[in-house]
Amino acid sequence: MAYELDRLVIGVASSALFDLGEADRIFNERGEREYRRYQAKHLDDTLKEGIAFPFIRRLLSLNDLSASDDPLVEVIVLSHNDPDTGLRVMRSLQTHGLPITRAVFMQGRSPYAFMPAFSMTLFLSGNEKDVREAMSLGLPAGQVLGIPASDEAGDDLRIAFDFDGVLAGDESERIMQADGLEQFHQNEVANVDQPMEPGLLRDFLRAINKIQDREEERYEEDKKYRRRLHVAIVTARNAPSHERVVRTLQAWGVRVNDAFFLGGVEKRRVLEVLRPHIFFDDQLGHLNAASEVAPSVHVPFGVTNVP
Repeated sequence: MAYELDRLVIGVASSALFDLGEADRIFNERGEREYRRYQAKHLDDTLKEGIAFPFIRRLLSLNDLSASDDPLVEVIVLSHNDPDTGLRVMRSLQTHGLPITRAVFMQGRSPYAFMPAFSMTLFLSGNEKDVREAMSLGLPAGQVLGIPASDEAGDDLRIAFDFDGVLAGDESERIMQADGLEQFHQNEVANVDQPMEPGLLRDFLRAINKIQDREEERYEEDKKYRRRLHVAIVTARNAPSHERVVRTLQAWGVRVNDAFFLGGVEKRRVLEVLRPHIFFDDQLGHLNAASEVAPSVHVPFGVTNVP
């Protein structure tokens, strides 16, 4: 069967999908040989849900919107494990009922370089080194932080993004860091009609919008259908720099359902109410608090991530 590329494809490391704390401890303290023995001994012990698990589960559930057998969403496991030790991951997927069938196992190496081969628009991992290396190659990636979302009953999926350095590039953030808030606002007002350069996650949002388009089609077919996929921007910007965000999204041909222009209000306070299943931000200073209330992803892009 030919591989169909017209879908949202996400790569996820087992470290993002499952809680591998004990297995990692064995590897770090006792080495690869004991790690392999441990995984073989616990082959039938299902791994517990990790930070990205609820997000991935709910994203895959949107495949029921497909009008054919071709899925709207595919998730592929990218793992440092070799095929033998990766068996526990695959069995855990089956036990949890996650419809993930494709995987790349590379012993001791990260397979993020294969993202273009699978047309992936996002790679999630718990490994900071892998994420930074992927980003250095211009590949959209993020490190998961925090705890899994409360996976309450229901099938809604709430995704939240920061704007600068995540959906957009860091051109404006560079002015903010170099010249301060007043100059930042002046620049945004002067360039309000000039769309910003897209960031590495802009195309991920575009793919999410395509699924939302299918939801709109379903709603037109059945007015009782309840929209499940919701997207928000949660940004430190406020007036007068807010308008350039809206105009940039319009120029890109993408959209969000909600926007929070916080102007210094702590993001954690909004995320506690919004309860996203995943939140993307480029600044660890924001995520240290945010990750305590929402599954978070650090996107190490741009000037705020230069050592």
